[in-house]
Amino acid sequence: MAKKRNKDGDKTDSGSAAVKEGNTALPEKSLEKLPKDVQEKLKSIKTKLDKFQKIILEKFDKYIVGITLLPPPKAAEQQQDLQKHSTQQLADKDKISVLVLVDDFDSKKMSKFELKDKLSVIMSNTAKEIDKNLIPQVVILSELWQNCYDGKYEVLQLIALSAPIFDRGMLAAIKIAEIHKTMVLKKFEKYIVSYVLAGSLVQGRATPSSDIDVWIVIDDTDVKKMTRAELKDKLRAIIIGIGIEAGELTGIKNKLNIQVYILTDFWDSLREANPIIFTLLRDGVPFYDRGIFMAWKQLLKMGKIKPSPEAIDMFMGSGEQMLKRVELKLKDIGMEDIYYAILTPSQAALMLHGVPPPAPKETAALMREIFVQKENMLEDKYVKTLERVIDLRKAIEHGERKDVSGKEIDELLDESDKYLKRIKRLFTQIERIKEEDDMVKIYETIVTIIRDVLRMEGVEKVEDEEVVKLFEDELISQGKIPAKFLRILNEILKAKKDYDEKKLTRVEVEKVKKDSNEFIKFLVEYLQRKRGRELERAKIRVKHGSRYGEVILLGDVAFIIHDIDHEEKEISKAKIKEDGSLGTTEKSSLAELEKVLTKVEIPPKVFIKEPIFEDLKNIFGKDVEILVNY
Repeated sequence: MAKKRNKDGDKTDSGSAAVKEGNTALPEKSLEKLPKDVQEKLKSIKTKLDKFQKIILEKFDKYIVGITLLPPPKAAEQQQDLQKHSTQQLADKDKISVLVLVDDFDSKKMSKFELKDKLSVIMSNTAKEIDKNLIPQVVILSELWQNCYDGKYEVLQLIALSAPIFDRGMLAAIKIAEIHKTMVLKKFEKYIVSYVLAGSLVQGRATPSSDIDVWIVIDDTDVKKMTRAELKDKLRAIIIGIGIEAGELTGIKNKLNIQVYILTDFWDSLREANPIIFTLLRDGVPFYDRGIFMAWKQLLKMGKIKPSPEAIDMFMGSGEQMLKRVELKLKDIGMEDIYYAILTPSQAALMLHGVPPPAPKETAALMREIFVQKENMLEDKYVKTLERVIDLRKAIEHGERKDVSGKEIDELLDESDKYLKRIKRLFTQIERIKEEDDMVKIYETIVTIIRDVLRMEGVEKVEDEEVVKLFEDELISQGKIPAKFLRILNEILKAKKDYDEKKLTRVEVEKVKKDSNEFIKFLVEYLQRKRGRELERAKIRVKHGSRYGEVILLGDVAFIIHDIDHEEKEISKAKIKEDGSLGTTEKSSLAELEKVLTKVEIPPKVFIKEPIFEDLKNIFGKDVEILVNY
């Protein structure tokens, strides 16, 4: 079962020390917060519960995560059942339902559900000896987490309403997280994508004093009245305030660490494979999910999320560390460490080249296919070293080899050391090629976006040699874009020239990458703002009755939004005739409008001709009013 660490950091069995770690009494303040009927029930059965707790902790201490008294049935349900089955109801009224949460993480001698069945039988018998009305319900952690993966949160809700009798930290975490989640969803359900419990609690390292880490992902894709950053800051402040309220409501003192991500930032972190996000997806348990978190989790399991440079560096660095470990435990035959010492850097090299991390059995074949045969960057003898280690490890795993001699380990260590040194050189080769490719992509992206901005300003054709001059004349000199971006552009062009002349340095590449990200982000936002202003000029805002509508003129077609404040917007469209009037209207959708907006060139000036005013009466009614300067 889970091990605990003493003050010197050594592992010890849970034993009686774990009982001391657990919270074995319900605090008076927490008791006061419970309903009156629960308070009375707790006092009357406290002796029985204490006896039950003591016996099962003595028998199964290392397995028990928490013991909690479940809430009584709802009053309405009691009354209804009383009318139907009065005798049975009176009997049920005296039932004492206790949930026992069991950690099955280290269960090896039997399956998880065999463990649950065995503990259930023993605990039921123990409970009957104390009181025939004491009904223990065993729930194993893996079963609880699987319910969360499947979107079944009933047990979480029960725990949130229960009264803890003994707790090593997990019950308190579930209780406050579930209550906090419920409060957040009640206020912001439209925006919440996922609410996830993470950290030491789901990694098997929880203690009664552990912080409670939760992650909340907010959908910002439909936000139009504020920036994404403003939405994140606004909701984060409110959500953290709700967390403080949940702590006061439950009386739980453990710190509730709340991390808030907006959906677009989360996707960006996934694209870059941020190691923190990797850990969250690998270990996190969703307490609420609109179907996205579990999709991410499955993608990670399938190896479909490309690792970040940090993750690749970690894979590469692990090789040397593991080889050192092998040298220290040579007599213990460190075959596993040698295997991973050269396997993980090999996978890292493939990932750096742009290939998703392959399965171990596929790694050697891919290394030969890509780096030996296709790219001619690696000698085949090194792939043979990798194959030898993989084959030997497989033979040991399948029982075909019973042992490995010290001499063979020495040979493998020597070959693995040479292999790692050669893979380091391969990394340098791959990085050099990628740096050069990145430089070309950065240059092409920068020139393309400058052309788009200049086109928006009315400059249609821009030759490569004119980019800097036109950028300066049309944008910098007129104060539309800060002067520092002209300096960045000149640095990028100098780096492109150095690349063409084979003089590009790594320092130069890193600086260009950093500066180009800032440059591109600013120009994209500039384009969006300018396009937004031009789109506003293409709108006619009207009032009809108590409702407000819009007509958006896009080239030769007009889109009509009949009520802009209605959640499910009614949208239609009509052709714009040469005389300025509108043709026959037909049903459209928000998706079609957005698709047209991404493609259409909005003219800098939109002229509204007289015939359209009559059309507005036909569409919105005779009482239609046109709003000016809204």
